[in-house]
Amino acid sequence: MVHSDQLTDRELSWLSFNQRVLELAEDVSLPLLERVRFLGIFSSNLDEFFMVRVATLKTKIDSGITSRNSAGFTPHELLKEISEKTRTLIDRQYACLHESILPALSTEGIALVSWEEMDLQEREYATGLFNERIFPVLTPLAVDPSHPFPYISGLSLNLAVIVKNKTTAEEFFARVKVPPVLSRFVATSPSGSKRFIPLEDLITAHLHQLFPGMEIEDHFTFRVTRNQDLELDDEETEDLLSSLEQELLRRRFGPPVRLEIESGIKQELLHKLTQELEIDPSGIMTSRTPLDLTGLFKIADVDMPHLKFSNFRSQNVPALSGIDLEDSDAFFASIRREEILLHHPYESFTGSVVQFLNHAAQDPHVLAIKQTLYRTSGDSPIVEALIEAAEAGKQVLAVVEIRARFDEQANVRWARKLEAAGAHVVYGLMGLKTHAKLSLVIRDESHGLQRYCHVGTGNYNPKTARFYEDLGLISADPVLTEDLMKLFNQLSGFAPQSEYARLLVAPRTLRSGLLAKIDREIENHKAGLKSGIQFKLNSLLDEDFVEALYKASEHGVPVELIIRGICALRTNMPGLSEDIKVRSILGRFLEHSRIFHFVNSGSDEYWIGSADLMHRNLDRRVESLVRLDNASHKKELQRILDLSFSPGVSSWHLKKDEWVRHALSANGEKLADIQEAMIAHYQKERL
Repeated sequence: MVHSDQLTDRELSWLSFNQRVLELAEDVSLPLLERVRFLGIFSSNLDEFFMVRVATLKTKIDSGITSRNSAGFTPHELLKEISEKTRTLIDRQYACLHESILPALSTEGIALVSWEEMDLQEREYATGLFNERIFPVLTPLAVDPSHPFPYISGLSLNLAVIVKNKTTAEEFFARVKVPPVLSRFVATSPSGSKRFIPLEDLITAHLHQLFPGMEIEDHFTFRVTRNQDLELDDEETEDLLSSLEQELLRRRFGPPVRLEIESGIKQELLHKLTQELEIDPSGIMTSRTPLDLTGLFKIADVDMPHLKFSNFRSQNVPALSGIDLEDSDAFFASIRREEILLHHPYESFTGSVVQFLNHAAQDPHVLAIKQTLYRTSGDSPIVEALIEAAEAGKQVLAVVEIRARFDEQANVRWARKLEAAGAHVVYGLMGLKTHAKLSLVIRDESHGLQRYCHVGTGNYNPKTARFYEDLGLISADPVLTEDLMKLFNQLSGFAPQSEYARLLVAPRTLRSGLLAKIDREIENHKAGLKSGIQFKLNSLLDEDFVEALYKASEHGVPVELIIRGICALRTNMPGLSEDIKVRSILGRFLEHSRIFHFVNSGSDEYWIGSADLMHRNLDRRVESLVRLDNASHKKELQRILDLSFSPGVSSWHLKKDEWVRHALSANGEKLADIQEAMIAHYQKERL
């Protein structure tokens, strides 16, 4: 049994991950606008963290839970640690913005300005914009005995305004919501401007129009984050879709978990907000302005290529290159010749996975398509292909995960459209989210029915596939496609005892299968055979796997881990994890693929798939890993792993529970960026 002092808490580890994102924003060697983008990503990440993770923690506290978690924290103790660490990170974020990024932007002619810093022409333009587009939708809400304190929606930016009656000298409080009618930062001229004013500053400059005859005594910006975690027991509902839609409506009115307020606010005003919102002091975060730095994406998108990463275009995978897009026979023949390993975004998602499903939808020889959908884009060509196939009379099964967090509403809409087109839409198994990334196509060919499939590590989302690093496999292997046929039958009907040849499937065989392979590496090492474990993951949290990896290391098995986000395991613990190497890689692409490599006495096994080593993935989701059997594919995965652990590549190294960045060599030279190295590799291969 792993002890609490051998584990890092999940939430604190996540904050360490977001700190690594912040360190990218602080890195002056990166292109300036990319640093701006990382600052926005840091803020967006923190919003979701409070909406879900901190909200869940506060719910435990409100429920009177005082027991310690696996890392040894009570809910109260953990909330205190989170609050302290978050405040430190926010201070760093604003120091980075004001003392590094904004001065650097200014030298490039990009400026975030106040009303006072605008010239007459800019003010005239901004005033016209205010009168035409902003003023008509503003609604000042007074608070007095006849006007109760208004509801403050989650993540909305607001102005708290103190006004005084000129006649009676009586003061009143009013709230003005900053409407999402324009971008968060407004350009100060009609075209080509690289000067921006925060929208709330533009409103503040015209507050007199909202309160004519009153004196504006004071104003501050504030922002509320609400609990947005769904509470849906699908085993207690007869109609999952309608229950989810009701829960989504309730989500809007979740209790507040964080109040962001600009520093310098008067204590009596802060007290009023705290009292009216009924928010715990631990959730009050004061900071410099402007609040809500997710709006920085607007500035990061300024058209100045020399301040961004160099242009990048995904390469077409060689096996599918040069094929007439109208020639389905040639397309499917190329898959029959050999399994195709895909590495996105270096290799095109649209030119492979989207084409695979487009051919399946349009080819008259295709009889059926079966597909899982967890997250997809708003204008998804994949869903459109499924709709087209259903309308053409093909059998279409769509396993839509309508509980995918923050994509629930979009997935409900897609489910409705697919049902209207005649597709069979199911929502997976009771009590389990379907997170596996699977497609299966059945085609009528001259020799009989032929099955084709795709198994991936990432979502069927062409937009995120442009900046998420993921792996996929397109195959016509009868063994693998038989596995997928069994799995889809389990998802749509009743087949709980299915056995698989090339798949490990959660929640039944994935946990036990991987743990058995770790034990096998230990036994191989004891027997003097080759042994070793290499994992590439988003997160490692499950205590069983932490304990198993500690045990493997204790017995001398080399253990190397690449973990982008949460890591409960600690390194450099005497007699336990001294020889475990843990690295984290962040960059222009979000590292999202999962690779599991076992040396297996020289008969190396490689698995890829959708599962991280977390309780939810292993026990509460339908996940799948596929074993790769092609020698060239194994070689490619090993190349990825070797490069990730290379001392010549920039990464973060885990030392106990602290992450230390290694960006410079011993002689002070900048280490290689693995993603740039990958781009160069794939471009060279295609020459």
